[in-house]
Amino acid sequence: MASSAGPEIERLITLLARLPGLGPRSARRATLTLLKKRDQLLYPLSEALAEAAARVRTCGVCGALDTSDPCAICSDRTRDPTLICVVEEVGALWAMERASAFRGRYHVLGGLLSALDGVGPEALRVGALVTRSAAEPIREVVLALPATVDGQTTAHYLADRLAGAGVQVTSLARGVPVGGELDWLDDGTIAQAMRARRPA
Repeated sequence: MASSAGPEIERLITLLARLPGLGPRSARRATLTLLKKRDQLLYPLSEALAEAAARVRTCGVCGALDTSDPCAICSDRTRDPTLICVVEEVGALWAMERASAFRGRYHVLGGLLSALDGVGPEALRVGALVTRSAAEPIREVVLALPATVDGQTTAHYLADRLAGAGVQVTSLARGVPVGGELDWLDDGTIAQAMRARRPA
């Protein structure tokens, strides 16, 4: 970085570089843009960050982020309270909501089981899920977890933990995406699509 940058600019670049998808070069460009467009970007962003820091909290029921606890989804009476969709993180919940394909409620685990990273069930919101499944009138728990080794390990573990709760445990279908061409797909996706085939 240029030596002419003051400590305030250096701090801003360092903080922005910690965000996912931004490295030092992207952080420098973002910092420069923010400083050039203070009225349009920097000041509104500063206010939005301060407001989010003060008001956003974690929902005590599902683990989502919102300005209210319980969150808007948990409080929505039009949603099916007998369906829970389990997701790894809040970003996956947002993706499900964008698709508008699920009208139940959610449970955010806060991560995945990972022996390599030392993440066990106690580090996740597994106990809260088991408690919800036993205490609430839940009929189905949908496991919407990544198709990775850690995701599959977590899904198997959750299915075992929920086996005695009297709920149906399902997982998202995997396979050929809409608009996908076979010659562009990886072998695992094609194999999973073949295993999950259904009548045409």
